[in-house]
Amino acid sequence: MNSRLLPCGERAVLVELDDLSQVLALEAAVRILLERNEGPWAAVVDAVPAARTLLLKVRHAGALAALTAALPSLLSAIRYAGASGSERPPSADTTTIAVHYDGPDLGEVAALTGLSTREVVQAHTRTPWRVGFVGFAPGFAYLVDGDRRLEVPRRAEPRTAVPPGSVGLAGPFSGVYPRTSPGGWQLIGRTDAVLWDTDRQPPALLQPGSWVRFVAVED
Repeated sequence: MNSRLLPCGERAVLVELDDLSQVLALEAAVRILLERNEGPWAAVVDAVPAARTLLLKVRHAGALAALTAALPSLLSAIRYAGASGSERPPSADTTTIAVHYDGPDLGEVAALTGLSTREVVQAHTRTPWRVGFVGFAPGFAYLVDGDRRLEVPRRAEPRTAVPPGSVGLAGPFSGVYPRTSPGGWQLIGRTDAVLWDTDRQPPALLQPGSWVRFVAVED
């Protein structure tokens, strides 16, 4: 595991890693330490994962040096343990999302994967997906650890407007568009689930580290 610690202002440090699996492993270890609320981890107020980085923010500038000093040993421990961040979900931390699998790119995904459209739906629903990180738009979660047969490229020509609730695939990710926006993901279905609601706490339906299970519904 290669890593770099990059200062971000006076109250945060960015841990740069090789890939998302390492980010998820580090995030899982950090979550355990935050629950213990001991030592330098007691000062951490936020942990924000991305595709290859984890941002750790502390309450005050004076706590940053101790946190930065503690990170190398934690990274070494993760490397020694060989953690992958791909554990299966606890039932209490899984969000079920009902999907109508009638997306405009469902046939294209079937052709790209060599599966039938029915097999694409089965692959998407039978394996739980993990929220790796969020970004792009409020409430948009990048879902990982799904069926690897569903890894497909983005569309050669992105759409100028993707409807809210559209369920898509791109590379190793699946995701649900929370609002109308441009997008180049392969759209395989749609859902009525509300991904972002400012009147809800927290506003985002899907949080990093949680799990999602898609369920097919008939029109």
